[in-house]
Amino acid sequence: MANKKKDKVLILTGAFGEGHLQAARAIEQAMKIRSPKADPVVVDFMEWVHPALCPVSHYVYMKGIEKFPNLYGYLYRKTYGRNALSKTLTGLFSTGMRKTLRMLETIRPSVIVSTYPFASAMISKLKEYGLSDIPLVTVITDHTHHSSWLHPYTDHYVVGSHMLRRQLIRIGIPGRKISCTGIPIKPSFLKPVNKQALYKKYSLDPALPVVLVMGGGEGLFGDGLFTAEKLDAVPFRMQLLIVCGHNEKLRARLMDDLKGTKHKVFVLGYIDYVCDLMAVSDVMITKPGGVTTAEALAMELPMILYKALPGQEEDNAAFLTQAGAAVEAPDEGTLIRCLARLIENRAQLAKMKRNTLSIQNREAAFRVLSVIDQAKYARLIHSPDSEMPDTAHGKYARMRKKALLVHHPHESLDERSGTVWKSSSGY
Repeated sequence: MANKKKDKVLILTGAFGEGHLQAARAIEQAMKIRSPKADPVVVDFMEWVHPALCPVSHYVYMKGIEKFPNLYGYLYRKTYGRNALSKTLTGLFSTGMRKTLRMLETIRPSVIVSTYPFASAMISKLKEYGLSDIPLVTVITDHTHHSSWLHPYTDHYVVGSHMLRRQLIRIGIPGRKISCTGIPIKPSFLKPVNKQALYKKYSLDPALPVVLVMGGGEGLFGDGLFTAEKLDAVPFRMQLLIVCGHNEKLRARLMDDLKGTKHKVFVLGYIDYVCDLMAVSDVMITKPGGVTTAEALAMELPMILYKALPGQEEDNAAFLTQAGAAVEAPDEGTLIRCLARLIENRAQLAKMKRNTLSIQNREAAFRVLSVIDQAKYARLIHSPDSEMPDTAHGKYARMRKKALLVHHPHESLDERSGTVWKSSSGY
């Protein structure tokens, strides 16, 4: 007997920030483990819709937040709620309706999961014009909300904390449309840990404290943060695992700057074994990205948050410090002093470690799967056409007719009235 065709689940993401992509991969991996009847398809939304502009826009975006963080923060705050500016910016970043529709025609998913806000905006727009009736599940990858994530035709929101769920309810989103699962992280963070084996694998000394330094996927730590002179101000020896991500220029400079330090230093590029490094670390210095901090919470790893970007990173930092799982260092001097104080104060580190337990969810990616299944089930028990608003005009009306024929091939479409009826074949 022929194998039954698998259910396609389209996972839309974007490489504008490593967290969006990591959350998408986490859901994909969880689905392959626990949902063998599903076929996850991960698509970089910007790369599909704007293949020529994507590399340039990504470069401009990363340089923009690196060189002009205050401008980024200003725009973030001005567009926090729904207003004319937020609608304009969302419209600029969520163009490409025809290409998105072609994507849906090609993949034919039963449900769409989005970890990228502007992909959510586009799918919501397609649903608004009646061009799609595919359920949309939006996974918010920060510990805070913003207007870019929130769109009227989203079927369900997945959030990382009960606090964020309450915030969404306060601004008018029904509680039945919001699930608190935690921010999805890869299943590798669930595996048992043998610290002694990991010390040996990575040539670490079990007698010395281990400090993990994460600069984000693009390695955005500022110039001059780590030098032999500054680190040697710490009155004891330690081991530093510095992850620079894709920033090879920073990696080369740090390897040169830290040659003479008394500490044991490992300078790494982009790696796929972060869970191992978190498992052996006593504390992590990081920017407060949503997914990186969710991974640290899962590993019960205390955090020092450094130079949060104005905007969502500041909100993430506030959430984590209020929970007692992290402390914040606004400048280099404070960072070095805070690091020395924490490593010497084992009682405070232990308390921070315990505090991670109240806000972590290691199985978040697997919990998202049940939300996806519920969205698919809700679509099955409703008439396919009943949720599609007949509001399209002009070219959108023509696109709507095409979408209906593609997604419901056993139905006939009256070209004059736009009505749909079942074909005589009995389907």
